[in-house]
Amino acid sequence: MTVVEETTQPLTEPTPPEGPDTPELPDQPRHIGGLSRSGVLSLCGAAASGLCVALLLFGRLAPLSGGLGFVVIAYLAFLAAYAVLVGLEEDGPAVRDRVMTVVLWSAASLLFAALVLVVGFTLYRGRDALTHLNFFTQDMQKAGPLDPLSNGGIAHAMLGTLIMIVIALAITVPLGLACAVYLNQVPGRFSRFVRTIVEAMTALPSIVAGLMVYATWILGLGLQKSGLAAAFAISVMMLPIVIRAADVVLRLVPGTLTEAAEALGAPRWRTVWHVVLPTARSGLATAVILGTARGIGETSPVLLTAGYTAALNTDPAHGPMVSLPLAVFSFVKSPEPAMIARGFGAAAVLMALVLVLFAIARVIGGRGPGQQNKRQARRTQRASRRDSERFAQPHDPELPPLGWEPAPGNGENA
Repeated sequence: MTVVEETTQPLTEPTPPEGPDTPELPDQPRHIGGLSRSGVLSLCGAAASGLCVALLLFGRLAPLSGGLGFVVIAYLAFLAAYAVLVGLEEDGPAVRDRVMTVVLWSAASLLFAALVLVVGFTLYRGRDALTHLNFFTQDMQKAGPLDPLSNGGIAHAMLGTLIMIVIALAITVPLGLACAVYLNQVPGRFSRFVRTIVEAMTALPSIVAGLMVYATWILGLGLQKSGLAAAFAISVMMLPIVIRAADVVLRLVPGTLTEAAEALGAPRWRTVWHVVLPTARSGLATAVILGTARGIGETSPVLLTAGYTAALNTDPAHGPMVSLPLAVFSFVKSPEPAMIARGFGAAAVLMALVLVLFAIARVIGGRGPGQQNKRQARRTQRASRRDSERFAQPHDPELPPLGWEPAPGNGENA
């Protein structure tokens, strides 16, 4: 009888023992972002489910109507269906994360669509006026409501807006930044009182600021309506925005920086000027941008304090002056198509002007903490080179310091 010996072969090769010479496998990063195939299918299926639920409710099951309600019901049904589909594969935290991601992307898309709609509609309605060169170089002194777009323009409103906003910025930026530094660096009861007043002034209606300047500047002092008075009213609206935003930014400056500067013997004003303000420069530029956006679009204070004129006026202290928002209001309320086109064209120019001002402010305050321009970098390199040369030279304690010369008549004869 023959006995067959069976040898057992291992299904897998044995793992070599780990030792100091064993090569380590590279770590494979885990991708937690992006969409997979199942994620895309879940989104598409949830969107189809939400649309079908809305169609059933508005067409068959419930007596509902209206476009806005249809969109809201479809979106809520989409979120519910998406949560259910994701829950089939993921756990609770992952479901909440996916749903909140969809909500945030939806909100961002809605805001972007609204922005595109506003800008596109303004450019579309004002395209006829924007194609004429005289629209940017002439005023409306010799043009009437029935004149074609080849006659008249908004040069007076553009110049008036620039003059008013420059004067308002010259008033607001020093006062606003100084007040923010005071609130941040000098705590106490009075600073809390000032912060409360600033927060209350943030919600101040613009017509109240215009009435205040009108009562004090025009009725009280007996002066005439002018661009300077309008700039005062605009600065009243801009000041609390700049103070509040700058105060929040200055609070974000690390306290260790100011403590280090004061530990080196720097006084408080030098610490603020050379440490706190340069560190928060980008945020302070954003605060100025927010204030400018609030002030450049004001209409009612300008109408009360600057009046209205169709002629170009370059003197902000004498005579009425018009701004772009006021010109838009005056043009659009006219029933003539040419005047309406001028109004939308002026609105497009106002948006472009705001974009240019924002770009300038971002360039000025765009460098982060510790970043220097070329001139500052060269000056720092020269100072470092001089210090390294001075440290490299030998120094004897019994000898006078480097660069010292005896006064005339007090030295010893050789």
